[in-house]
Amino acid sequence: MSGLDDGGNGTGGAYGGYRDTAQVDMPMAPPRASAPVAMPGARVVTPSPSRPVPTPRTVVDGPIPLPATESVPLDRICTVERHLDEILAAVPQPHPIELAVLDAQGLLCAEEVTSQRALPAFDQAALDGYAARAEDVEAALPQAPVELAVVGESVAGAGAPSSIGPGLALKVAAGAMLPTGADVVVPAVWTDQGTVRVAVHAGPPAGGYVRRAGDDVAPGDPAVQVGTPIGPAQISLLAAVGRERVLVRPRPRIAVLCAGTELVDVGTVPAPGQVVDVNSYALAAAARDAGAEAYRSGILPSDPRRLREVLESQLLRSDLVLIAGTFASGGFDLVQEALAELGDMRTRQVTMHPGPAQAFGRLGRDEIPVICIPGEPVAALVAFEVFVRPAIRLMLGKRQLFRRTVQAVAGQQLVSPLGYRQYLHGTVMRHPDGGYVVEPVGDGTEALLARMARANCLIVVDEDVTEVAEGGLVTVMPLLLGG
Repeated sequence: MSGLDDGGNGTGGAYGGYRDTAQVDMPMAPPRASAPVAMPGARVVTPSPSRPVPTPRTVVDGPIPLPATESVPLDRICTVERHLDEILAAVPQPHPIELAVLDAQGLLCAEEVTSQRALPAFDQAALDGYAARAEDVEAALPQAPVELAVVGESVAGAGAPSSIGPGLALKVAAGAMLPTGADVVVPAVWTDQGTVRVAVHAGPPAGGYVRRAGDDVAPGDPAVQVGTPIGPAQISLLAAVGRERVLVRPRPRIAVLCAGTELVDVGTVPAPGQVVDVNSYALAAAARDAGAEAYRSGILPSDPRRLREVLESQLLRSDLVLIAGTFASGGFDLVQEALAELGDMRTRQVTMHPGPAQAFGRLGRDEIPVICIPGEPVAALVAFEVFVRPAIRLMLGKRQLFRRTVQAVAGQQLVSPLGYRQYLHGTVMRHPDGGYVVEPVGDGTEALLARMARANCLIVVDEDVTEVAEGGLVTVMPLLLGG
């Protein structure tokens, strides 16, 4: 097995399945050793002899049953890659906007910023010391110091020009203008720090500890280039070249809605048969973590007229609309009908578990992408990781669309439905002997929020693998915040 794609070139429809893996920092696991366990009659990923093998702890009694697809037409069954490619090919590229440099933090620069000034603007001292002539101090030694007359002092911000001649020195602070005639700054710690005369115990070569005008950036040089992520260092440079505002790729606006007559808001005590709407909170948080400007729009109304109004308003204000809900598989429910009136919405079975029921379309006058994912909270967050997060990263202009992955040793037997890509929440740790070891949270047959909250990764089992034996290698996607 190989790893999920860890990069991508930032182009739509570029997802090609499993690619290279990368190293990720993880907690250390205790060393353990064991032998593999095989399941008769199934393709098994067995442990490598060179890898550490964890202690057996099988908690799954048999293969997870294949989700029923007999009632689903073949043209509505597709692979994870095909569904993802369709989404990535359709997401819009928001037009660049101009923001104040601090508001641009975390975004990609959308223009080439050219400096109109030299940095630094004048020759200056790189540290506290004495400005002097290199030829005057080149012979200085600790046992035979050179003495110079101190003719004054220059501090940062002092604009009056000064000059020195042979045998003279000027006391300078870091960032102070260098006097005419000086070509070196002797660090204060290399001297006796005298105020009238100074004894120099060692002399740096010409140009030592001096910042020449334009050393950082010369007029006309590019300061920040297109596609550069704007962080603290870039903000510093933008401010230094005099830019208060910069053109950037904006955060995509994502509207998060949930469908279901059983849903109630978080402030309501649920009656029997009702459940609290957790998806709108979790998915909005996930979208913000991915870099989007997410709006939690909450539960969709059950009134048909009001439902259409809400959907239309969200299509007008959003770059992408995300809806979580359990939709009818044998025909249209209320939400599906409303979506169908706004454009072509394709509902299909995707070969993944959990949450094979997925939908996608471009709706409204502006053909805004609408992604529908399962309403079960665990399946919803899995679908977000697989389909929505890469779309947000693409809209942001990121080159790396997908989370980095690692290959890890399975800490227990894993069973998966044939023909479906299985995503299991798990915990991955660094193994003392090298590499990683991973175990699912729970037994893989229950989807509980508390267990999901303890996980730090998704375990990914290929479609053609029905069992991973203890000690076998498996692909792991660490769920690092902001990663």
